Amino acid sequence: MQFEVRALGANAAVSQLSIDALDEADARRQVEARGLFVAAVRRGRTPRGSGGKLSLVLFSQELLALLSAGLGVVEALEALLEKEANPALAGVLQRLLAGLREGKRFSSVLAEQGGRFPPLYIGIVKAAEGTSDLPRSLARYIDYQQRIDAVRAKVASAAIYPTILLCVGGGVSMFLITYVVPRFAEVYQGAGRTLPFMSRLLLSWGQFAANHTAMLLAGLAILALLVAAGVRRVLAQGGIGGLLARLPGLRERVRIYELSRLYLTLGMLSEGGIPIVQAIDTVQTMVTPTVRTALQQARLAIESGLPLSSAFEANALTTPISLRMLRVGERTGDMGPMLTQSAAFYDGEISRWIDRFTRTFEPLLMAAIGMIVGAIVVLLYMPIFDLAGDMS
Repeated sequence: MQFEVRALGANAAVSQLSIDALDEADARRQVEARGLFVAAVRRGRTPRGSGGKLSLVLFSQELLALLSAGLGVVEALEALLEKEANPALAGVLQRLLAGLREGKRFSSVLAEQGGRFPPLYIGIVKAAEGTSDLPRSLARYIDYQQRIDAVRAKVASAAIYPTILLCVGGGVSMFLITYVVPRFAEVYQGAGRTLPFMSRLLLSWGQFAANHTAMLLAGLAILALLVAAGVRRVLAQGGIGGLLARLPGLRERVRIYELSRLYLTLGMLSEGGIPIVQAIDTVQTMVTPTVRTALQQARLAIESGLPLSSAFEANALTTPISLRMLRVGERTGDMGPMLTQSAAFYDGEISRWIDRFTRTFEPLLMAAIGMIVGAIVVLLYMPIFDLAGDMS
């Protein structure tokens, strides 16, 4: 976060500094390290567009490229600091360099950055320190994050078109009901004809919507707030996976996605040399409460001597395919690659299901919206058709 520091120099000159620091004490330390006397410190406002959030994938890619070129960790961070124009991210790099120059481990310095680096990232760096193979661990993390991002992007892209259809269809229907229908009602009121029941119902609803627009908008706003509060409550209890799992037909798909992320994370940590029990502890904060409870039970079973496959099977953390792959990994001793391959199998299954769902749901949604709009138009013009028939 940003701090505004008023400092005094050796010649009693007052200077105003903007410091990116973890807290007020860290800001004081940074200013005093420059040979200045701190007079006052206050929390500043982060400049708009400064983008204080660190992209772990980009940071890891750049660090991996420099390490692969033969630079040390300190030299690589110095190079990244020289090209960094963002004050907030430059402050992070400065703190990393300061910690390394003090003799601290890279993983320890990352852990001191106020949550900018997640426990998973710190864990793989810590494991790499034991094997002296940081570039390979960074490459493994980049591949891991890109695979997760690819699945998320596929889900998001699949939801964009239906959302646009719903917004456009809802907007057209609201326009017809609140603007077009009331004007047709005024025309039909002076015609002196008996309208079909459905047309009368539509015109009555249109007149009501036109006369009570403010009340209807207030009701919709209240309904939206209630829905948002309910969604927030569900998200707090079980995250987005818990919310989607409550929708009909999606529970099993959400479970497959959760298992894919779990297996991919465990596989990456296992390939990095982290014991499976420690890897399970690392992923505890990354899964939903349901999976977390099952993982805790599986961890206890593994510590009591049960194989990983049996512990996962007993706690509903496997499918028939993944169970067989885990048993193969136990026989060959390559549990990490088997976990990663299981995640790849799940990712393929999720992608195929998303493709089938979008190919089926989008035409059905378009047909439903077309039927609603068409029904409104037909009901509006039915009296005109009757009148034209009588005239003919």
